Amino acid sequence: PREACGDARLSALPADLLLLVLRRLATRAALATGMLSRRWANLPHELDALDFRVSDILPPRYHRCILRHRGVMNWIAYRHAIPNSLMPAIRRHERRAARALVRSVESFIDADDGRPSRRKVSRLRLEFFGTHNTAGINRLISKAIDDWGVEELEAVGKPMYWRQPPTHEFPSHGLCKDPRASRLRTLTLGGCVLPPLHEYGGVTTLVLHGMAASPPAAAYAGVFTSCPQLQVLHLESCFLDRRKSLVVDAPMSEIRELVVDACDIISVKLRSLPRLQNLASMGTQVLFDRRTSSSSFPCLRQWHLAYLYGLARKFSRWLEPDLTLDRFFHYTLDITDLIVRFTGPERWIVPSSCSPSPPLLRSLRRLLVADMPSSWDASWPSILLDAAPSLKTLHIHIAPRDAKKPTGGEFSWHHPTVPLHNYRLEEFAMAGFGGTMSQVYFVKLVVGACTALRHVSIFKGGDLKYKGNWDWEMPRLQENSWNDKEKETMEKQIMDAVSCSTDHLQIVLG
Repeated sequence: PREACGDARLSALPADLLLLVLRRLATRAALATGMLSRRWANLPHELDALDFRVSDILPPRYHRCILRHRGVMNWIAYRHAIPNSLMPAIRRHERRAARALVRSVESFIDADDGRPSRRKVSRLRLEFFGTHNTAGINRLISKAIDDWGVEELEAVGKPMYWRQPPTHEFPSHGLCKDPRASRLRTLTLGGCVLPPLHEYGGVTTLVLHGMAASPPAAAYAGVFTSCPQLQVLHLESCFLDRRKSLVVDAPMSEIRELVVDACDIISVKLRSLPRLQNLASMGTQVLFDRRTSSSSFPCLRQWHLAYLYGLARKFSRWLEPDLTLDRFFHYTLDITDLIVRFTGPERWIVPSSCSPSPPLLRSLRRLLVADMPSSWDASWPSILLDAAPSLKTLHIHIAPRDAKKPTGGEFSWHHPTVPLHNYRLEEFAMAGFGGTMSQVYFVKLVVGACTALRHVSIFKGGDLKYKGNWDWEMPRLQENSWNDKEKETMEKQIMDAVSCSTDHLQIVLG
């Protein structure tokens, strides 16, 4: 009978179920449902998460044009036909999408201003083209913080195709009119100029991504001291002054997690972060200032250390040609988990000038040496093994050989000047094992020196999986990786290196 009367059965559902449906739709589609009937008119007002993305407005034709422009056609067509036919279409789609997003945002704000009830939004995400016509974006951000009480804000300026990165600027007063009364807890900014953040006392998580044309390094150093409640800070692909280092000296900071990823800067020097627990320096040189001591980082436990070879070449005029181990660990740190990754043939950490080197990583329990070129010998991992007397888990990941990249030549063996001893190592695993003389030598070195070993795993292939920035998972067993003769030979070489009873030793070849 209800269908005969023309009533919509979907509209008869309870409001809670309809909100579950709307939360799974794009924001623009969810807001459009308010035009269906009076029953639906008030539902979009109850949404607590809003997403306005210019990528959702761009048509599929826009992406096809970009793919063709990037080289799907041959170089003759690329040089003569594509710029004349595709670039105007790409620019037209971008202008239309930018205008459509601004109109949607302004219409949404105007409609909300006419409502008597106050909207409550916990999360707002914005993705826009960084053009000159972004007043509506600034207005939406200010209203969300001042009136709606947003707690999680993400505003990312998307670069237009084949143009410079966007440089969106916020008003002179910042993100909102009354920052001290804001409920903002998580803030993500990208493709914009760094606004003043010293009055946002409630922000605990800050992510800065692709901050082009930003202030000098001193402005970023002020972030560590101006946000008293900040606990998580990520600097990703930020452009800073290349001629100066970013010096971090914040003895009153509450930062517990710091990630510096591929920032265009010479280096980051840490002097004092007493609450720091997790550190990830990927593609950017992060060093501990020699004028400090281990008491400046008493809580540091996990470090993900990756240095991009290409970025090192860019700053070769300022960087040291070879960084010694004690340049990174010039005093004893209480790190328990360490990840060291390499992305090129250059060994940017070499043995210390003092011999023997002191045990600089006394508290280290888990160590991963990842992406190690297959042409390297066993000297570098043995240096770290000797510097960590309490190490219990050692994982080595050897990168597959790439014919397109230089190998850097074969490195000669560098035997430790002092016999290697580690009586606490219980688990040793190597992924990407190629059976070279240096790799076999290193396996025998570890097995012979570590008398407490319980598990030895050698994998020929498999991909290393990262679980976040400070945890990882080694590859699992693979069938038909080893034949019977290879297994027999490898097991014999391992057992010959064992200097004590082998009843407790488990060997896995996968």
